[in-house]
Amino acid sequence: MSADKKKTAPYTVPIGPVHPALKEPVMFTFGMEGEVVKTVDFAPGQAHRGIEWMGMRRNPVQIVHLTDRVCGICGIVHSLSFARAVEQIAGIEVPERADYIRTILHEFERIQSHLLWAGVAAHELGFDSLFYLAWRVREKSMDLIENLTGNRVNYGIVQIGGVRRDISDEQRPLIEAGLAYYQGLLDQMATLFLEDSTIRMRCRDHGFLSEEDARMLCAIGPTARASGLNMDVRQDYPYCAYGDLDVRAILPPAELGGPRGDVYDRIIVRLLEVGQSIDIIRQCLDMLPAGEILWEPKLPKLLAACKKAQGEAIGRVEAPRGECMHYVRMDGNDAPASWKIKASTYSNLMSWVPMLEGEQLADVPIIVASIDPCLSCTDRVTIVRDKRRKIITKEEMTRLSREKTRRLSQ
Repeated sequence: MSADKKKTAPYTVPIGPVHPALKEPVMFTFGMEGEVVKTVDFAPGQAHRGIEWMGMRRNPVQIVHLTDRVCGICGIVHSLSFARAVEQIAGIEVPERADYIRTILHEFERIQSHLLWAGVAAHELGFDSLFYLAWRVREKSMDLIENLTGNRVNYGIVQIGGVRRDISDEQRPLIEAGLAYYQGLLDQMATLFLEDSTIRMRCRDHGFLSEEDARMLCAIGPTARASGLNMDVRQDYPYCAYGDLDVRAILPPAELGGPRGDVYDRIIVRLLEVGQSIDIIRQCLDMLPAGEILWEPKLPKLLAACKKAQGEAIGRVEAPRGECMHYVRMDGNDAPASWKIKASTYSNLMSWVPMLEGEQLADVPIIVASIDPCLSCTDRVTIVRDKRRKIITKEEMTRLSREKTRRLSQ
């Protein structure tokens, strides 16, 4: 075989499921020609935890505790989505003040999630000084969340029918000071990300996802908006306090060359959404109504209302990564008859294929990271594929879990 043919001969490069370039487990298999990616295959399902199975053996109030742990970054997203589904089934009307507090915390979570992603993106580009800056800035939002909820992660703030904690007059100056801090740094962050020549060369016109592909592959969130799709649950199906606010989907502005649907546009969308979240929180503080924060503060009464509930509903919210949905069906018992989570990343995974095909292998880490994947909240069940295509059943999963518990206890 000639030297020229050797250079262009196709070969396979596996990356994962554990790899320094991946922040969570996922298995990629790339068909390569030289340094160019020709084919893409990936296999999630490496991080099974069985939260839905556990939840269907608990009452809705107990399940809220689990929903906070579906994702360490989007705790309020999942607890709010689940709570909204149960509230619809049980006919529970959330107090207006609680809706505003939910919105404030929802947007703080968006800020810290986008800043976390910005740090990860900088790290994947080899710009570690920017990675440290982004995560240092993120600490302020984490401190504010801790002040409001008592926790930096797994907030435990959402309850069926409202929120567990109020926002006091003493806390408002801290929130306003935090927002001013972010407002001052936003221009600096935008300059560092959008005007750096290295970032522009690594991200502009790389990881391209056309508007047509984004629509056909059902992309959501910043991934879809960076490709020009005007979609946002807060805009299209307002919930909590969003119906009272002026919320519009953020698209890459024409003056910055968008929307093109590349990695650079996905950076733009997330940075602009941080500024939008600051504005939404300020609006909520100005309009924060007085009143109760819980539909029913007594847990026995709340549990009785949930137990009598019958029907099905979907709770949907706009997570930092896009639309998150929880399907719940109640049949008059303590525990739900069915509970199914559709995390945001699930809808964006197929976007990797057109994004990665034709790209250099060295650009794979930042392109993969550009959808802000969260595999832990996407993976719901383990499927073992071989020639017999064996699927682990619920009964088998229960047996294996019990055996593992016995081994650990010994």
